[in-house]
This record gives sequence, structure tokens and C-alpha cells, in this order.
Amino acid sequence: MDTQGVRWTADQVLALAPDDASRRAGSKLGTAGPWSGAGGSGDGAVWGLCRGSGSGSKPYRTVVDVTGPAYRCSCPSRKFPCKHALGLLLLWSADEEAVGVAEVPDWAAEWLEGRRERAAAAAARGSDGGSDAPADPEAARRRAERRAARITAGTQELEQRLADLVRGGLAAAEQSGYALWEETAARMVDAQAPGLAGRVRELGAIPGSGPGWPVRLLEECALTHLLDRAWLSVDRLPDPLAATVRTRVGLPAAVDGPSIRDHWLVLAQYDSSDGRLTTRRIWLHGRRTGRAALLLSFGAAGRAPRLALPVGVVLDAALTPHAGAGALRAELDTQFSAPVPLDTPPPGGTVGEALAAYGRALRDDPWLDAWPVTLTGVVPIPTEYGWQLADAGAGHGPDGPGEALPLSAPALARPGLWRLAALSGGRPVTVFGECGHRGFTPLAAWSPDAPGETVPLH
Repeated sequence: MDTQGVRWTADQVLALAPDDASRRAGSKLGTAGPWSGAGGSGDGAVWGLCRGSGSGSKPYRTVVDVTGPAYRCSCPSRKFPCKHALGLLLLWSADEEAVGVAEVPDWAAEWLEGRRERAAAAAARGSDGGSDAPADPEAARRRAERRAARITAGTQELEQRLADLVRGGLAAAEQSGYALWEETAARMVDAQAPGLAGRVRELGAIPGSGPGWPVRLLEECALTHLLDRAWLSVDRLPDPLAATVRTRVGLPAAVDGPSIRDHWLVLAQYDSSDGRLTTRRIWLHGRRTGRAALLLSFGAAGRAPRLALPVGVVLDAALTPHAGAGALRAELDTQFSAPVPLDTPPPGGTVGEALAAYGRALRDDPWLDAWPVTLTGVVPIPTEYGWQLADAGAGHGPDGPGEALPLSAPALARPGLWRLAALSGGRPVTVFGECGHRGFTPLAAWSPDAPGETVPLH
């Protein structure tokens, strides 16, 4: 092993790309040709000079701290990481001669030192316990009360909208169109309840969305009504459930309790967008604690979220969980070393155990769409009802049919399904994903032949 530690694979590097265009552009820069002065250090730094497109242009200075990872490049790109950072990491992952151990140049050392000083200062402020305290607690209390009053008014208006819908019949929802729902969503935004606004927009997209839409609309209306009533009684709820309700209507979730240090397996990373905001979800699994954690990062106005972690690595890091019944969301605090490749998949269970875990989670958070689970020994199989993940031997053994989970509609439309089928080849595999009332969404898989190779499926 070289003194820089274990280098990432090309797939792990490309998983950091903010979009397909960056992935393609970074791949073109992953050779030694455009680079000069490239090198790496034993504490997780990689740097290099990339030749610009113009004949007289100065080379771009690119440096990456792989313990973050974090990136700095002198190019004008607003993407993180930019194509130069991706190209440098691809070169580092593939060519030890082109990016060997070297002395850190001054321009890279200055950024690295500043970054680590800021991280140490932030950690020190966090240990003091007062970094998040408002400058004026009384003013903060008054602002919180005013916002709560606006949310209460918004929920009462939404309750009237739902009552009118049920009184007039669900068939009228298809005739009225989306404009009325968007108007209601805008009122929820004015009430400073973005969580309710999101649920209203989802309600507006259901009418006419395919067979069975009235049933789906009624289910979602019932859940929205339950959230409204929970908010109106939030002061009488148990603390964990009250924190969940506040988060569901759109109030920021506070960190809760001490940080948790563990070796965290990075299992999946994917982005979703509502046209206004890009949300990046990163799923982690604690090897010692056995708990799941969700890191969220956001990007507005077409910008990619800043936080990105390579899938299929292990982080020695501390996380701080957020308040809430599920206690899934967390903040990444401190990383104690550079990421290393994952050697074995997370422990998992059967389909029945996955469903039981989702059921227990629903008891604490009725608005939960899905729960992270790992299935071991499952086989992807096509049926007349669509693709399913079945316990190995389901329907074929002497004991009769076993249990199976249908794949969700989004999963059926992704190329990851065929990647999963090819990885399995009819044999049992380990699959991590989200189990919910719409089915199972596979996000990563491992073959028994290569348990240390994480195959992204999203």
C-alpha cells in the first residue's frame, strides 16, 4: 500500500459528480496528459495543475482533501466538485506514478491549512455547547411564536380545503385541475409551512395519474389531515412525536444529544429535485452501533449540493443526530481519517424482517414514506405483477411460497434494475434500499463473489 493510504475506485470518484455532464467532462481529464505538478500526501491531500483550454491561459490549480471530501479549484465553475477535481481524483485512483507522494506546494498548503483550522475552530465551538444559541433568546422566542401562529392559520385553511374536497367528492378533484392545489400550496408557503406545501403539491399531482388514483388521493388526504390535527395539538404530544410533527410541517430540525462516533458505511447517494431545490440524500450505516443515518444537503437555483461522499467507503467519523421520532437525520461533524473502501456489506435480514422494521418505524412517524433496510439472500425476479425481490428459494422450495417485495415504480424505470439483475444472474445477492408503502427502491447491491464491491443502483 502506498503512503497515501487506499485509493478510491473510479466508480467511487464518479459517484461524487453533481451531474452527468460533469461526469463525462471529468472522465476526459482523468489521464496524465492535461496535468502537471500532481501529487499527494499521507494526510489525504491531492493536488495538481490542469492545462486550460486556451493556448495562453494559466493552468487551473486544483486541490482535494479526500478526508472531507472537499475541493478547491481556480476555475470559474460553480459545480462541486468541478470537472477538474473529478479528473484529478480519477488520475489519482488509476495512476500511482502520475500522482505520487510529494511535498505540498504553497498554494495547496495554504488552502488545506485554512480548511483544517476552520474545522478545528468549528469543533471547538461545538464542544463549548453555545455555538447555536441565538444572540437574543427573547427575540427568537417571539419570532418562533409568530411563525407558529402563521402555521396554525395555514393548517386550519388546509383543513377547510380537505373538507370541501371530501364533501364535493373526489371525482371533482380531476375536473378542478392543478391550479387550485398550487394556490393552496402557495398559501402554505406564505404560512411558513413548506412541509405542508410539499404535501399539497403531491396531492395535486395525484388526480388523473393512473388507475386507482382516487384511492391514493384519499390515503394522502387522510395523512395530511392527520398531520394538520397533530400540529394543532402539538403541545400535548410526547416530545419525540412533537419533534417529528414540527419537522413534517417544515420547521427546521434541531440537533439532539451528543455526537456518535462510529465507522460509517456510505451505502447510497442520490439527488431529487422539485424544480426549486435539489436535495441530496446520503445513507450511512454504523458498523458498531448498527444504526442508520441520513445526511441531507441542498442546492438552490440549479446548483448542486455541496456535500458529496463516495459510495462504497467507510468513514471514521462523528455524527450528531437530529430530534424526531425516527432519529434518522444527522449532521456530519468530524472525520478522523481519510475514507477507506468498504470490505463487507452491512448486515441485513429477510423480506419479512424488513417489513416489520418499516411497521415499527411507522408507529413513531405515520408520515414516513420509506425506511432504510438491507436484504440478504434475495433474488430479483420478474412476475406478471412486475419485478420483485424474493427471499432465496421463494416459491421454489419444499415449504411453498416465500415472501417477496415489489419494486417501486421509480425503481422499475431506472437502469439500476438491469444492473441488479445482471449482478444477481439468478443467484442471491445483498441489497440495500428504501422499503415503503409504494414498494422497495434498491439503491446498492453486493454479490457474494465480491462482497467488498458496492454496486450503486440509483
